[in-house]
Parts: sequence; C-alpha cells; structure tokens
Amino acid sequence: MMSGFWHWWVIVLTLGNIVACYWLIKWTAKARPGEVASGEVTGHSWDGLEEYNNPLPNWWLWLFYITLIFSLVYLVLYPGLGNFKGVLGWTQTKQWQGEMQDAEAKYGPIFQKYAKMDVAAIAKDPEALEIGGRLFANYCAQCHGSDAQGGGGFPNLTDNDWLYGGAPETIEQSILNGRQGTMPGWAAQLGDDGVKQVTAYVLSLSGRKVDSALASAGKEKYMTFCAGCHGPDGKGNQALGAPNLADKVWLYGGSQGAVEKSIREGRSGKMPAFKDFLGEDKVHLLAGYVFSLSQK
Repeated sequence: MMSGFWHWWVIVLTLGNIVACYWLIKWTAKARPGEVASGEVTGHSWDGLEEYNNPLPNWWLWLFYITLIFSLVYLVLYPGLGNFKGVLGWTQTKQWQGEMQDAEAKYGPIFQKYAKMDVAAIAKDPEALEIGGRLFANYCAQCHGSDAQGGGGFPNLTDNDWLYGGAPETIEQSILNGRQGTMPGWAAQLGDDGVKQVTAYVLSLSGRKVDSALASAGKEKYMTFCAGCHGPDGKGNQALGAPNLADKVWLYGGSQGAVEKSIREGRSGKMPAFKDFLGEDKVHLLAGYVFSLSQK
C-alpha cells in the first residue's frame, strides 16, 4: 500500500498526463492567425519541394482520442491509480490462481493416473518417463544439470551413490520435503596441521596415494571429530546425509585442496522442498523419473 502522499501523486501525475495529451492535440490542430488556408502552399520550399498546409487526417486524430478514452476506461477497471484497485478487483494473485486452477483441471487427471503406480513401476513406463523428464528439465536441471550429472555441491543423480539413500520411497521423500546437509568447519579444533593430516587420511580411505605419516596422524583426529557422522570406516551415514568417503565420488571435488577446504571451512547444502510447490502427484511422477536415471 502507498502512503497518502504517493497515492495522490500517482493519480494527479497519471490523469494530468492524459489531460495534457488531449490539450496538446487540440492546441496543435488549431488554426493560427496569418496561417494560409488548408491545402495551400505555406511558402516554405527546399530544393524545389514546397510545403503545403495539410492538417492531420481525421482518422489519425480519432485514433489518438480513442487511445485516451481506452486509458481512462482501463484505469477505472484495473489498478493504476495509486491505491485504487479498480472496479474489477483484478490482482496478479487472482490471475495466477485462476490459471493454476485451469491447469489443474486439464492436467491433474494425468498425474492422478500415475499417482496410483509405485515409483519403481513409473521408472519403467515410457510415457511416464517422458512427462517426468519435462518436470525434471523445468524444476531440477538448474542445479543437477540437464544430464542429471550434477556439479560442484549438486549430486549426480545418474550413479548409485546417494547421500540419503536411493530407494524409490527415499528419493520421493527427498523431493517432497527437501534436504539440509551441513558439515561444520574444523579449522579451530584441528589447526592447519591437523587439517592437512585429516585430509591425508580421508584421501587414503578411497585408495589415494598420500603421505603415510600425515595419514597416520590424521586417523586419530578423524576418529575424534569425523567418525561420528562418516563412520569409523568412512563409509558415511545415509540417515544423516553424511557422504561415503571411501569411494571415489566427491560432492564438492576430490582434489586435496577441495577436501582441505571442506574440512577447514565446512559445507552447507540445501535442496528445497517441492511438496507445496508441485504437489504430491507431480513429485511422485518426478521421483520415478529420478529413480530411473540410476537404473540405466
């Protein structure tokens, strides 16, 4: 809502401009003293071309007046004059809600049909996968990529490495309710040397060649600060969304520098919940599509 001052400022400025446009066209169409008659030569010439006093055609003038009338009618029907809402009561929200209701009436039965199928069955239905692919392209590809292979901080959905589990029902819950993954930074507790030691040990879990002395020193610190989430063997905990450190899949990069950064500064990743935005039927179909990606 505008304040009283701005409410009237907008009204006066808007209506004043419309009145000024009307006055301008009437003033310019008026005959002037000493002006030659309509259709006569004005006396101005250039390169053999003479100027005639030809007024604007009536059809052009009437089009101009019609636009002014249209603008006044529009401002009566729709919002445009400060806080005045228009006699039709139109709002963007009502427009959006109406369009959503129309779309639900048209497409709702399609999604309801697949809502009766389990996610694993959807993953084998070509028609369902085609629809699910379009949903993925609209709502998921911005983060996970058009090929669903993810990127830095965004999981690859085409492999079998899952932070929270890859069962059909788990995938559906991830899309419905979202996920919040947070790893604290350990710089204060470990110090620079401790970070390097734990990094060496973490890299060794996936078979990387590292300094054995650093890795040995890092193991003790790992058991103290990291094993609670990632497990003593480093294979993670899907109940917490703690990644498996013993494979070769890295969410934020597996270089020494990237792993050091994760340990030193921590990581925070969030996947939004789509339950309220898409509805359960669409999420169910989308879960089937995502599940199918890791089954190829």
